[in-house]
Amino acid sequence: MAEIDLNADLGEGAPCDEELLTIVSSANIACGGHAGDEATMAETVRMAIANGVAVGAHPGYPDKDGFGRESAYLRGAALYESLTEQVAALADIAAALGARIAHVKPHGALYNDAVRDRELADVIARVVAEAPGSPSFTGMAGTELEKAADAHGLDFIAEAFVDRAYEPDGTLVSRKEPGAVHEDLAVATTQAVRLAVEGKTTARNGEQVSVRADTLCIHGDTPGAAEKARAVRDVLESHGVTIRAKTMRG
Repeated sequence: MAEIDLNADLGEGAPCDEELLTIVSSANIACGGHAGDEATMAETVRMAIANGVAVGAHPGYPDKDGFGRESAYLRGAALYESLTEQVAALADIAAALGARIAHVKPHGALYNDAVRDRELADVIARVVAEAPGSPSFTGMAGTELEKAADAHGLDFIAEAFVDRAYEPDGTLVSRKEPGAVHEDLAVATTQAVRLAVEGKTTARNGEQVSVRADTLCIHGDTPGAAEKARAVRDVLESHGVTIRAKTMRG
């Protein structure tokens, strides 16, 4: 029987967090870089614990005005220090509430930049390797993110996306291009099932592309996010897929 994790980026000020935490199995919690503060971190961790959801850190470029979406915003030692502070802040709050950081997933432009940038990916991996609790590293399979995780001896959680269009090489279609986001719920649910069961999806040119996935991302900041997430979970379970965080599997 297939198993898959469902994750969502939370604690970013979107209105659906509480409901999403009854649906997903992993939470990527903004920890003060692109969004969030001590209060939002604590509240999101509490809700995650109450729902048996794995707690993860979601650090990004320290740019709240731009929501961490400006590419190449920061790098090197300054980025390392910022990411370390962000992850430590969430880890401390989680520990005080009786939880640990199970995984770390970079946010937004940082994630996208590091997919192809070895130096950036290494900075993130070093931060994960030094974080308390030995968290896993979540990112796109077959990219610099996975290579950096391997280099630092980290458990890697391969991520795919239910509502994003793919290129034939397995990367995501840029959000700047039309059709990058699947607005049709039926398309998203079909993609979710194929990713979880077959490890494949259809690229935008019609080619079949293999995409390794331990976890599927459901964006929590779009209209009707909770309803879409529920539909995705229901369809997956109707196809015999068990929803469980990779970090919580036996």
